[in-house]
Amino acid sequence: MSDPAIDVTRLAAWMDDAGLPGVGEPLTARFLSGGTQNVIYELTRGDQKCVIRMPPPGAPPDRDRGILREWRIIEALDGSDVPHTTAIAVCDDAGVLGRTFYLMGFVDGWSPMDEPGRWPAPFDNDLEARAGLSHQLAEGIALLSRVDWRARGLHDLGRPDGFHERQVDRWTGFLERIRARDLPGLEVATSWLKAHQPLDFVPGLMHGDYQFANVMYRHGAPARLAALVDWEMGTVGDPKLDLAWMVQSWPTDCDAPEPGDMNYVDMRGMPSRDRVVAHYAEVSGRQVDDLDYYLVLAKWKLAIVLEQGFQRAGDDEKLLAFGPVVTDLMASAAELAESTDYTG
Repeated sequence: MSDPAIDVTRLAAWMDDAGLPGVGEPLTARFLSGGTQNVIYELTRGDQKCVIRMPPPGAPPDRDRGILREWRIIEALDGSDVPHTTAIAVCDDAGVLGRTFYLMGFVDGWSPMDEPGRWPAPFDNDLEARAGLSHQLAEGIALLSRVDWRARGLHDLGRPDGFHERQVDRWTGFLERIRARDLPGLEVATSWLKAHQPLDFVPGLMHGDYQFANVMYRHGAPARLAALVDWEMGTVGDPKLDLAWMVQSWPTDCDAPEPGDMNYVDMRGMPSRDRVVAHYAEVSGRQVDDLDYYLVLAKWKLAIVLEQGFQRAGDDEKLLAFGPVVTDLMASAAELAESTDYTG
């Protein structure tokens, strides 16, 4: 999208009133990224840098509530061992910039999406160092799953009771509202999920869309996770769905990936899925024997999420490309469901 305007004069005045550093100094804003849901700017004031995150002018009203929800999570993470952006300040007064926003610390690092499909040095050529990126990725949600969310004031962020029942019911209902074509495997995967929900799980804080695209790393080797970012789907639920979401398309052989495997990053030299899952289990302290259930759920849910984009694609080539991805994911979910002996 084009760079939307931001009123730095009004923002600077609000920052002054809030007692933030740099009172009276000029404020500059540099557009970093954004879409229909959020826009992100780098703010510079004197020798201070931070980042502002807010909905663009045309975003639905509920995005303002979403921004406050994200703020609650990053604020709650302060003082934890989860890599995260520092919570600086939040504003729910639309009279300042027209939408709710929050300020967070600037992360001096890089995102795997800076140059999709290509790692920065030294990870472009040093495959041993590159493997560390995967272990750090798994460690991020492993640490997140250990956060005492009740003690950090997130007792009402989500409803862990009935989490899995609601996942199936919510996304089945959502698909029925947008469905315009048959998705082979849907009935098989849906029925299997309803019949094999976990009998028990340890609730924890979830990211909700955990993958390479939503983390940042520190510069240089060894690989060090700098921050988990983009908390739009954050909630309290079953953290093992984060793990399955992360690895649902992880190649069986990272040096010879097949169609349908992760393709937005170069996976050559990465450890196997089993090794990444084992690292998560070691750090999180959670058992992962029932991962197949979560993999079916992740594939099934992601297929439905992407189907929404495909249905509103029009002539958008990026969204149109979701079409075959959706059918492959749903077929894979059904195939895995039929092949597993997981009993819940």
